[in-house]
Amino acid sequence: MAEGTKREKHKIILEDRERLSMTGVIDVLSFDEDSIIADTEKGMLLLRGSNIHVGKLNLEEGEVTVDGTIDTIEYSEDGIAKGKNSLFNRIFK
Repeated sequence: MAEGTKREKHKIILEDRERLSMTGVIDVLSFDEDSIIADTEKGMLLLRGSNIHVGKLNLEEGEVTVDGTIDTIEYSEDGIAKGKNSLFNRIFK
């Protein structure tokens, strides 16, 4: 984290499964219309759904908003690239 940058704790607000706001985001690693993979203060986060679009992306503040139909919110403690149970391996079976 850059000096002088203050991040909020990780928080997710989901409204009607159609609009998601989150804080505590370190980086967005991948996104398309069906999924988003983000590195957060609490581990890797996978969002799945349909017609997903990133509305606001401010990594300096750690804030992201997402529009679309949200079906799944999943955290991974073991990261994205470690072993057979990693997040990427489970996504791309």
